[in-house]
Amino acid sequence: MARAVTVVEFEHEEFLDLVGARLTSEEVEAKVSMMGCPPEGIQGTLQRFDINPNRPDWLSIEGIARAFRGVLGLETGLPRYDVRPSGIVFEVDASVKDVRPHAVGAIVRDVEFTEPLLKSLIELQENLHLTHGRRRKKVAIGIHDVDKVRPPFVYKAVPPKSVKFVPLGMAESVDLAGILERHEKGREYGPLVKDKDRYPIILDRDGQVLSFPPVINGIVTQLSPETRNLFLDVTGTDQEAVEAALNIVCAALADRGARIESVELRTPDGTRRTPDLTPRDYTVDVAATNALLGLSLTSNEMADCLRRMRHDAEPEGIVLRVRTPAYRADILHPVDLMEDVAIGYGYDRFPTSLPRRHTSGFPSDLAQFTNALRTLMVGYGYQEIMSLTVAPPEEPFESPSRLPIRNPVATEQARVRSSLLPSLLGILALNKHRDLPQRVFEVGDAVRGAGNVRLLAGASIHARAGFTEVKSLVQGILRDVGEAYEIESAEDPNFIDGRCASVRVGEKSVGLFGEIHPRVVTGYELGHPVVAFELEVAALR
Repeated sequence: MARAVTVVEFEHEEFLDLVGARLTSEEVEAKVSMMGCPPEGIQGTLQRFDINPNRPDWLSIEGIARAFRGVLGLETGLPRYDVRPSGIVFEVDASVKDVRPHAVGAIVRDVEFTEPLLKSLIELQENLHLTHGRRRKKVAIGIHDVDKVRPPFVYKAVPPKSVKFVPLGMAESVDLAGILERHEKGREYGPLVKDKDRYPIILDRDGQVLSFPPVINGIVTQLSPETRNLFLDVTGTDQEAVEAALNIVCAALADRGARIESVELRTPDGTRRTPDLTPRDYTVDVAATNALLGLSLTSNEMADCLRRMRHDAEPEGIVLRVRTPAYRADILHPVDLMEDVAIGYGYDRFPTSLPRRHTSGFPSDLAQFTNALRTLMVGYGYQEIMSLTVAPPEEPFESPSRLPIRNPVATEQARVRSSLLPSLLGILALNKHRDLPQRVFEVGDAVRGAGNVRLLAGASIHARAGFTEVKSLVQGILRDVGEAYEIESAEDPNFIDGRCASVRVGEKSVGLFGEIHPRVVTGYELGHPVVAFELEVAALR
């Protein structure tokens, strides 16, 4: 699956002001590229970079500038953030346990809302929602003018019609169920909570609604040019991800001169203060790092590389004792710090050498046979497609053996496919406006059981599509590859009873073909008969 990236753009002069150095656009582009952020291009005074979501702290100009100061050697070591108690209580009620169980908060004071800062804050919020927060499913961030409400604040779950408030973007008071039906954000993010008996909200002491996470904030705490003090709430389904998002936003605002204050977070499990910006401790093996990177750095040189990446690092014998900033959500293992050593050292400084052996690549037997099948299908008048190996959780074509993905990038990519046929039917659905007949095929991998299996699948749609057509095609393919086979009647809920057959090679069933069931055809809104087949490639060789 292709990795998701987010484009972060910023004004060149604003970036230099935050960094505290004078460089050309080209110099900034070259240096940031060496940090692992490919340039997206320069548009006038705007510079744009692709940020891999494994560095959510770089999803804003403040985070990139903070790292850039370290790479340039202008400000090295651990950034220090002073967090003082605010005296404000944020209570997490037990009622949210089965709805959206985790929440943290912070107070940010003395914010000077210039236009660039407001733009950067909103972009950081949305970028975190999109990537780190999995489109608000895992993490949602609320930003409020704290001077317009009265603490303490409480996060709890309530019946959908029991509370009304005026959400951002509307002029009238609406209950929570109504927001999901009538508000643009309600329709977009409502599915994250719609199946719950209760919906999560954040209230102040007077019962005013600050937020209906992860959908929309209330208008009462809307930001304005006069806003100076903020209450940040972060809710979600993963405690570590929620806290990391809060730390990232707090660090970005602190870099702009704001003061960070903690709230007293009261949960059913106890009381503590957030944000917690305490650094985390790691140990890095110097010899193992050099072996992995192909370098010969001393302990002091390696520690200096890590300081440039905004860690504290001190040699201690054959290891380094490292303290990592709390906003670095990507540091999960010492090997992540080894990567930072490489970046701090500079990829452009790595020694280069020619390969010791000259070799020529050639396709494997399976790849050659796969290419031969492609040529064969084109000869039969079919057009090849290439689809994703990930699939939606539910589709009209039933393939129950699809494996769920633990943390999908998007809800429409929540499973690994076990069949190619849903993809083919989806392509036909996207091309309903094209003339018939349409015939498409794909050769690709799917996951069945505990391993990959390569499949050949095809589908044909037109007014006279029938069993005889697809049977003749399958027999032709088997004849052309020279494989002995038997055809037997079969039953499958995706095919019409009595018009479905299986292909047996030796003692093994290697595929199905037949007429797609009207229920499936209707589910894809195709409107014409469809025939299809799917065969295991390895069995045809």
